[in-house]
Amino acid sequence: MTVSTPHALLRPPKTIALVGLMGAGKTAVGRRLAQRLGVEFADADAEIEKAANATIAEIFAENGEAFFRAREREVISRLLADPVHVLSTGGGAFMDPSTRALLHERAITIWLRADLDLMVARVMRRNNRPLLKDGDPRAVLQRLMAERYPVYAEADITVDSVDGPPEVTLEHMLAALAAFLGAPAGAAT
Repeated sequence: MTVSTPHALLRPPKTIALVGLMGAGKTAVGRRLAQRLGVEFADADAEIEKAANATIAEIFAENGEAFFRAREREVISRLLADPVHVLSTGGGAFMDPSTRALLHERAITIWLRADLDLMVARVMRRNNRPLLKDGDPRAVLQRLMAERYPVYAEADITVDSVDGPPEVTLEHMLAALAAFLGAPAGAAT
């Protein structure tokens, strides 16, 4: 793998927040995006786990989803106060109206959209998704897509996650971000 230099012409004025369902690739692509832009990367779920000294699954099991969403909002608010960076949010973060308003105000939001088959294949690799613990993962994801995709569509930018190396999706994301920012041609390459 080649190491790229940060994009001098592609400097976002605000944090870039990635939204989308589990398995869309927010963390994998987000880390690469941060590297390419020469900024830090933060994963909201990892920060929540660190602050709570518990896993997301444990927080859900012990305190419920409403408690988790409140902690998630607090952590995202704190992270958005940091210098410009790339932030991967949990799949439900953008669904919370207060968190969504905060992200719209203080970040450039990018919806990383993926089709059902791709997400199912990706989420089956790990067993740490609280919302997939009960029931058929495919059916759960299909229901979540129906509920959440109309809200995710409110993001500033939409990029389709592709089945292949994360770098392919990353290139699409860089091009979409450059277009959104009105960067000169070639700024994303």
